[in-house]
Amino acid sequence: MKVAVVGTGYVGLVTGTCFAETGNYVTCVDVDQKKVEKLSKGKMTIYEPGLDVLFDRNTKEGRLKFTTDLAEGIKDAQVIFLALPTPPGEDGSADLKYILGVADDLGKIMKSYAVIVDKSTVPVGTSEKVRAAMAKNAQVEYDVVSNPEFLREGVAVDDFMKPDRVVIGTESARAKEIMEKLYAPLVRQGNPVIFMDERSAEMTKYAANAFLAMKITFMNEIANLCEKAGADVDNVRKGIGTDSRIGKRFLFAGIGYGGSCFPKDVQALGKTASEYDYDFKILKSVMSVNEKQKTKLLPNLKSYFKNDLKGKTIALWGLAFKPHTDDIREAPALYNIKSLRRAGAKVVVFDPEAMENVKGVIGRKVKYAKSMYDAVEGADALMIMTEWPEFRTPDFERLEKALRNKVIFDGRNLYGLDEMEEKGFEYHSIGRKSVK
Repeated sequence: MKVAVVGTGYVGLVTGTCFAETGNYVTCVDVDQKKVEKLSKGKMTIYEPGLDVLFDRNTKEGRLKFTTDLAEGIKDAQVIFLALPTPPGEDGSADLKYILGVADDLGKIMKSYAVIVDKSTVPVGTSEKVRAAMAKNAQVEYDVVSNPEFLREGVAVDDFMKPDRVVIGTESARAKEIMEKLYAPLVRQGNPVIFMDERSAEMTKYAANAFLAMKITFMNEIANLCEKAGADVDNVRKGIGTDSRIGKRFLFAGIGYGGSCFPKDVQALGKTASEYDYDFKILKSVMSVNEKQKTKLLPNLKSYFKNDLKGKTIALWGLAFKPHTDDIREAPALYNIKSLRRAGAKVVVFDPEAMENVKGVIGRKVKYAKSMYDAVEGADALMIMTEWPEFRTPDFERLEKALRNKVIFDGRNLYGLDEMEEKGFEYHSIGRKSVK
């Protein structure tokens, strides 16, 4: 099948590459000429484990191509995916200008029937707006389908190639048949392809992300209460996670969620609720709690230094919002860096993948270390922002020698309390007693 993907951001590049891997001929379209040139030369533009292998194979075999020419990219395509950015506006609503702009262009240049697929996360009713934008100039038949993505950064290839479920919003029998054929190689083990109307598919994406954000936030609230009540959030997590009605995932306490999806989608769903005059109280609480949670460790850090951080050097391990990605959007580390610098502290950072992205945002306002141990050399304290695997089992003797003070502020609960006590570290984490 011939497939076009408009937009080569995270979702677009994963979508295009993975569909090429299943034997389709995919052309990805983007207005960014430098990005297209880089991709055309076989160079990846994002970090995602395992994607580079599929990318290399399919570009070399001619199944995956890139262009800046929309007309060339969609020529003879049976399915055209719109994987375009939907940045939040000032009021929290998703900005649809890129999607509707491309839809308008497609109406002018399409020469044969195609299924237009909204792959971006979009508000309820977007498929109707896309259909209307195309209808202004379209001379051929088309269908507009909602097909939300459920990719987790760091494991996106597995999520795409072995999906838990595929959600497709369409009431067109013709579009349904084409989408079933396209996804058939990915659901051979029997995982469901769920068909529904377009509005329900659009709502499903927001509902899923909002629920997971709520689950994370609820556990962070429990963690905060555990600290006051003398309970251990790790024990609580194990106690409730074995309940099949609750499940084990998304129950780890920490310094809040970030990334490209949860913050934006929760905000957008809240905006949708307000447009329908519905007071979505739980969602408002989720956003409020998560905002405060990002800097949850700072009061403990300031207390340790008697509320004077001027001239202190604080080492940060982790900049990405989660491990196995270079994505720093809404990452808690950025909020902590801002607060630390405002308090007069010097900040030294290390992340295995995300430092170049941070340089692009804050430049030389912090020092970028060559390694995790280089970051702590001569630092007054260590803060852990991201749970990269290499941070889980550090050389504590080396850490002790490098730090001026044997103190760790851990936003991801990487270490056991007994271990920290045994090694003589002062240790502050989330939802557990402090080791002093």
